[in-house]
Amino acid sequence: MMIMQDNTVRNYISDVLKNMPSDWLNLTTHRLDIYDEKLAKTQFLDQFEDLYNAGNFAASGLAALPTAYDYIRLGHPLSSVLEWTIAQLNNLKSESVISYDSQTVPVLAVLRKNLFEKKSTLVAYTDELPAGFDAEVIREVYGYTFELSKVESVDDVPSFDGSTVFISHQTQIGKLAPMNIGLDFYLDLYPNLGSVLIVNGQQNESYVSEIQHVRRRETIAMTPANCLAALKSLVAQAPAEPFISDVEGNKASVVKSINTITGTTTKALVASSGLSIQYAIMMGLVDDAQQNHKGKAIKFIVPPNCYGGTNDQARRVAACLDNVEVLDLAVDGDNDMVQSIEYVLEKVAQEDAIPYIIAEIPTNPRVEVPNLEDLRTALSKERKTPSGETAIDPVFILDQTFCPNYLFLGEGKILSEVRAISYASGSKFPSGGLCTAGYCVGNTKTVSLMEKIEKHLALCDNEATPLQYEILAKQMPSMNQRIVDAYKNTREFVNFIHEVLPAAKINFVSEELAEQGFTPSVFSLDLPTKGNTVEEKEAYKRALNLKLINLMITEIPKESKFCVSYGQLKGCYWTIPATSTQGTTKEGDKDYIVRASLSGNMDLEKHKEVFREFVRSI
Repeated sequence: MMIMQDNTVRNYISDVLKNMPSDWLNLTTHRLDIYDEKLAKTQFLDQFEDLYNAGNFAASGLAALPTAYDYIRLGHPLSSVLEWTIAQLNNLKSESVISYDSQTVPVLAVLRKNLFEKKSTLVAYTDELPAGFDAEVIREVYGYTFELSKVESVDDVPSFDGSTVFISHQTQIGKLAPMNIGLDFYLDLYPNLGSVLIVNGQQNESYVSEIQHVRRRETIAMTPANCLAALKSLVAQAPAEPFISDVEGNKASVVKSINTITGTTTKALVASSGLSIQYAIMMGLVDDAQQNHKGKAIKFIVPPNCYGGTNDQARRVAACLDNVEVLDLAVDGDNDMVQSIEYVLEKVAQEDAIPYIIAEIPTNPRVEVPNLEDLRTALSKERKTPSGETAIDPVFILDQTFCPNYLFLGEGKILSEVRAISYASGSKFPSGGLCTAGYCVGNTKTVSLMEKIEKHLALCDNEATPLQYEILAKQMPSMNQRIVDAYKNTREFVNFIHEVLPAAKINFVSEELAEQGFTPSVFSLDLPTKGNTVEEKEAYKRALNLKLINLMITEIPKESKFCVSYGQLKGCYWTIPATSTQGTTKEGDKDYIVRASLSGNMDLEKHKEVFREFVRSI
C-alpha cells in the first residue's frame, strides 16, 4: 500500500514539473498580488495539497497558487514542493522538512535556538562534518556550545542529555534512512545541491519557525534550480544530475567585473544572497574584534528604517553575543546621516568600543545621499576615549545596492582612506533579477578584514552556487549600461509625475546628484491625501497606494508587477516598503508610500498613459 502511495506522489510531482509556471524557477522576488504575509508559510502548500488530492496538475491551477514564503531565502514554490514531497514519502509533517542551500547553517540554526534555551547539543556524524564546519570558530566567535561525536551509523549515536543532531551524506533525494525516535534533528547533505534538515518529534516543533528564520536571514533555501534537480532525482529514484559549468572561469570573470565596476583591486567575495554576504561581513568583523580588541564592546550602528533584513540580522547577531549591541543611526527625513554618524561615533568613543556602521547610500526608501566630503571627514576624524587614548576607528559597511556603479572605494575616491567595505544584492542590477547572489569588496585598508569575511563565508557554506556565478558572469558586463538606461526612464517618469500630479511628494535623486554619478532607477511616491483627521488621511493614502498599484498591474500585466525588486531586465516593479522590504522594521519607522523601480526595457509611454488615467480618477 505504501509503495502505491509513493508512486502516486512521484507520478503527481512528475506531472507538476512538466506544467509548473516558469516563475517558479526564475523569479527571485515574490509577487505581492498573490501574497499574504501572515499565511505565507502555509497557504501555498494548503492549496497545493488540494490540487494533489483532486489529481489536478494543470498549468492554470499551478499558476494560480499564492506566493510561497518570500523571495527564495525563507522559501519558494519549488523548495515547498520538495519539502512536501519528502514529507509525504516519509510520513512526516511538511513543516518539519527544511531545505537549505548551505550544509553548515542548518546546524548553526539548531545551536542558535539552544543558546537561548540554555540547552546542550550533540552533533553526531558519519564520514565527515560539512566542509566549512570549524568547531573552534563556531564556539569562540558565534558563542555556540556543543559536543561532537563521529559514529559508524545512526544506531551508534550515544544517548545525550539535550538535543542531538545527526549528520549523514546522501546521494539520492527522497527516501530517508529509518529514524531513531530518540534523535532530534537529521541533516542529510547532498553534494552540489545543499542539505535537508528533518525536525524529528513533537517535542521539537517549537524549533521549526526559528530554524526557518535563520534560513531567511543568514543564508537561503535550496535554490530553485537545485530544488528542481532534486525533485527530478526523487521522481527518477536516481542520483541528481550535476550542473555542468566552468566554475573557475565564471568566478574569475565575476570577480574581475566587480573590481572593474567598483574601481577596486582587492579580492571580491560572492555569496548566495545579499544577506549571506552581510552575515559573513558581520561575523568576520566580530572575529577580527575578538582577536585584535579582546574584551571590548562591539557596536553595530544601523539606520532603524533601513532594509528590514539588514535591521533584523544585525539585532539577531547582537542577541547571541553579550558584547555586541545595535545602535540606531537616524538618516532619513529631518535627520542628516553625517550629523548622526558624528554623534554616534563620539558616543562609541566615550565607551572605548568598536564601531561598525552599516548604511545604504542612497537611503531606502527616501533615496537621499549625504554630503560625501562631510561623510569622509566624519569617518576620518580622530576621537579620544575618556582615558585620552585614540578611539578605535570605524569600519563603514556600505550597502551599495541602489547605485552599485558609484566609485566609493578605489584609489583617490571618497572612501579610499577610511576602512570601508561595499556590498550589493546580486538579485538587483548585477544579475538583472535572475539570481539572488550578493557580493562584497573592500578598499586597501580592509585587506585583513576581507580575509576574515572570506573565512566566515566559507564556514557558513554561503558562497554563490555555480549557476549563480554563471548568471553573474553573463549579466555583469552589461550592468553599467543597464543602470544608465533605467535611470533615463526613471527620470522621465518622475518628471512626468511632477507635471500631472504636482501635489505628490517624490523622493528621488536631484539632477545635481545624478551628475555626480548617483543614477538609481527607483523612486518613492508620497501621494496627496484628504481627510479631517490624521487617521483618515493615512487611511485614504494607503487605499490610494493600492489603487495606483492595482491599476498599473491590471492595465500593463506583461510589464508592471506588484513585486519587490530593483534592477530587473525589463518592465516596472511596484511595492509599498512598509508591507514588504520593511517587514521586520518597527511600526513607527515604516514608510507607507509607493516605491517604483523601472528598467531600461519597458513601454514608458504606456505607463504614463495609465498614470494619467489614475490621476483623472482621483
